[in-house]
Amino acid sequence: MVRLSSYAALLSGFASSMAAGIPTRRSMVVHEQRDLPAHFANSGTPSPDTPINLKIALTASDMAGLEQKFWDVSTPGNALYGQHLSFEETKVFAGPTPDTVSAVTAWLNENGINSITTTGAFDDWLAFTVPISTANSLFDADYQTFTEVGGSTQLTRTLAYSLPADLQQHINLIHPSTDFVRNIQGPKFRASVPGASLNNNTARALGAPTSCNSVVTPTCLQDLYGIPTTPATQTSNVLGVSGFIDQWAQTADLKTFLGGLRPDIPSTTTFTLQTLDGGSDPQSARDAGIEANLDIQYTVGVATKVPVTFISVGDNNQDGIDGFLDIMNNINAQTAPPHVLTTSYGFDEPDLTSTMANQLCNAYMTSGTRGVSILFASGDGGVSGSQSQSCSTFIPTFPSGCPFLTSVGATQGVTETSASFSSGGFSNIFARPSYQTTPVATYLTALGSTNAGKFSTTGRAFPDVSAQGVNVEIVDGGSAGLVDGTSCASPIFASVIALINDRLVAAGKSPLGFLNPFLYANPSAFFDITTGDNPGCNTNGFPARAGWDPVTGLGTPNFASLLAAAGA
Repeated sequence: MVRLSSYAALLSGFASSMAAGIPTRRSMVVHEQRDLPAHFANSGTPSPDTPINLKIALTASDMAGLEQKFWDVSTPGNALYGQHLSFEETKVFAGPTPDTVSAVTAWLNENGINSITTTGAFDDWLAFTVPISTANSLFDADYQTFTEVGGSTQLTRTLAYSLPADLQQHINLIHPSTDFVRNIQGPKFRASVPGASLNNNTARALGAPTSCNSVVTPTCLQDLYGIPTTPATQTSNVLGVSGFIDQWAQTADLKTFLGGLRPDIPSTTTFTLQTLDGGSDPQSARDAGIEANLDIQYTVGVATKVPVTFISVGDNNQDGIDGFLDIMNNINAQTAPPHVLTTSYGFDEPDLTSTMANQLCNAYMTSGTRGVSILFASGDGGVSGSQSQSCSTFIPTFPSGCPFLTSVGATQGVTETSASFSSGGFSNIFARPSYQTTPVATYLTALGSTNAGKFSTTGRAFPDVSAQGVNVEIVDGGSAGLVDGTSCASPIFASVIALINDRLVAAGKSPLGFLNPFLYANPSAFFDITTGDNPGCNTNGFPARAGWDPVTGLGTPNFASLLAAAGA
C-alpha cells in the first residue's frame, strides 16, 4: 500500500534538503517516451503543487533465471515438470538485490524524498508522494492532464521521462508515467434478455440438446465438453475470480442460479470473498454486477464443489493498471496461492508501453512458477481489440499477448462455430513462444496473403483455447438473462482446469500450473473449431480453420481427453 504523507510534511522535507545544499545533478538518459495516443487529448497543465503518488519498479535479482525455472516446471517431459517453487524460492529470483534497493533509495534521499514505502510481493516497489513540480524535475518529465476523447478517463501522465544513467540497471519503470489506459472494461455484453427460463436441460450421454443453441446452461457445458458433476474433494485447490470496476457478485443471485440450473448441488453453495484496494461486495439487487455474477455463477456452478474465491479489487488506485498490478502482487505474495485465476477484463495492447506490458507479463510468469494457471478472456472486438472500434491495422489485446498465460476466445452453438466478436491475433510486443511455433506457422502458411501488413507475423498469437460465449444464461438482480462475451468463456475453461487439478491433487500430484506447453502438446484433447471468423478494421478478420487459429485457438475442451493427458 502507498503511504501518503501530508503536503506540509513534504514541503518541510524539501526545505530541509535545500538548506543542506542542492545535490549534484546526475547524468540523465531517456528511459521511456511515446507519442500521445489518438484517443487522448491534452486538457491542461496541473498546478505544480499538486501531489502525485509515484511508484518505482525495481529490477529483479535474476528474472532470466526465474524464467528458466518457469519453463522447467511448466513443460511436460522436463525433469522438473510440476515441481513448482515456494514463495521463498521465488523471491530469490524475483526480489531486488540489496544494492538495487540502496542505490535507488539513496538517490531519492538525495532529492529530499525520505518518506518511502516498500511494497510489492517481493519488496520490489518503492512508493512515495511528491508535488508534480518535483516529479518533473526528478525525472526530466512534463506531467500534464489528459482526457479521453469521447470518454470518461482522465489521467496525469508524461510523454517521456528520464533516469540517472547509473540507476537504469536498477529501475524497470516509473508509474504512473507513459501508459494511457482507458477506464478498465470487462468484455462487452451483447444481450441481456429478461425472462430466460431457468429450466435445467436433461443431460444427454452424447451431444447437447438443440435448446443449447439459444440458451447455454451448465448442463449444456457438461453435455458439450463432458464436464463431470462429481463433486471436487480438495480444499487446497482454490479457483480465484478477479473482480474490478465495482462489479459485485451476489449470493442471492447465485442461490437462484444454482436452484434452477444446478439442482443436484445445494443452492447454499457459495464463494469466499477477498478484498484489495478498498474492494467490497455489497449484497442487494441494485449492487448486482453482470460480469461478477457471470464469473461466479460459471465457476461455482460448473466446477462442482471446487472452492471459489472472489477477489474484489476496489478503486483505491490510480487506474486499471494499478488494479492489475496489485492483484498479482497479492497472488504472488501468498504462501498458498490459488491454483487457477480467471479474469474477464483487459486492455488494448497499444495503451500500454512495452515496459509496463513486460512488468505485468513477468508477474504472470512469476505466478506460473508457483503453480498458478492464469486465464484471461481474449476480448470482444474481433481483430479490432478489446471492444469493436475503428482501425486500419489489427489491434491486439493485453494481457492476451503475454506468452505466460492462457487466452480464452469464444464459440457458439451446439455444432460449435466461432463467435464473431472473439478477439484474436498477434502481439506487437511479445515474440512468439516456442510452444506455438509449429501450429501458428501452419496457420500462417494456409492464410497466405490475406490481411497482409495488418498484423505482426512474428508476434505471440492468441487466443490459445476457447469455450461457449453466446446466449449464456445468468441471474442478475433477481432476474434471469442471457449474456455474450469471451468473459463467459474464461470462467468456463478455468472451471475445467480446476476440476482436473482436483483429481491431480487428490492423487498426490501437482496442479497443472502454467497451461500452454501442456495444451499445445495435446491438440487432440480439444474439439477443433473450423468455421467462422472475427471481423474488424473493415475486414473479415481471421478465418477459423483446422488446427490452431487466431479466433478459437486450439478449440474447446474435451474434459476426458484433457484429464487423461494430465495423467489424472
